[in-house]
Amino acid sequence: MKKRLRIVAGNWKMNKTYEAGRDLVMAVRDSLGPSEVVVIMCPPYIHLKPASISLKDVLNVKLGAQNCHQNEGGAYTGEISASMLKSVGCEYVILGHSERREYFKESHQLLTEKVKAALENDLRPIFCFGEKLDSREAKKQNEVVKKQLKESIFDHFSKEEFANMVLAYEPVWAIGTGKTASPKQAQEMHKFIRSLVAKKYGAETADLTTILYGGSVKPANAKELFGQPDVDGGLIGGASLKAADFVAITKAYF
Repeated sequence: MKKRLRIVAGNWKMNKTYEAGRDLVMAVRDSLGPSEVVVIMCPPYIHLKPASISLKDVLNVKLGAQNCHQNEGGAYTGEISASMLKSVGCEYVILGHSERREYFKESHQLLTEKVKAALENDLRPIFCFGEKLDSREAKKQNEVVKKQLKESIFDHFSKEEFANMVLAYEPVWAIGTGKTASPKQAQEMHKFIRSLVAKKYGAETADLTTILYGGSVKPANAKELFGQPDVDGGLIGGASLKAADFVAITKAYF
């Protein structure tokens, strides 16, 4: 019987020199034991090929990128395509992260195009979405999340295409602030998200959809967050930059 994946993904963001990144990949690789959790490392582009080589024989560790361009190639200075990511060993790509939406003004339409490009190149999108503090305080978080999913994903992808996606809920007010949604708040939102998936694609698809929590996950709170029935793991930011912390989070299920 098919089960939904439990995933811990590390988003390094714009951190680590070549040497420091190499050391971090090796430290995580050498500290992980056998596990049913899928571990995904998402470093900056300069680390992708060496990380792919280092992780070649590690079955439960996958490689992901932090972004990709919506076009296959061309005069887009400074960008990288999904096919390029695939060629260096990536299996996943983070799309729609709140920092991309905020700093680079990525729209719902653009994110749809990026998700299409990823799927066409056999990459699994980790699609991010979530509300800012003002929406949470106004109790409009469900409305915001529903709109983000509808306009970027639900209106454009079939059930078969959606089955190749991972969702990542980010309460934007909890990213890099030290604040964390309580386990109850996380569960309430994840349950709501799963209900939206069920309405669009059916209960079976919803039950198989991996929904990650991303918002200041640390070793101290990971076990309680991951213990919620609809929280299937985490998209980890700052804690993914320290091997001991990241490995501890990957073991929070056990």
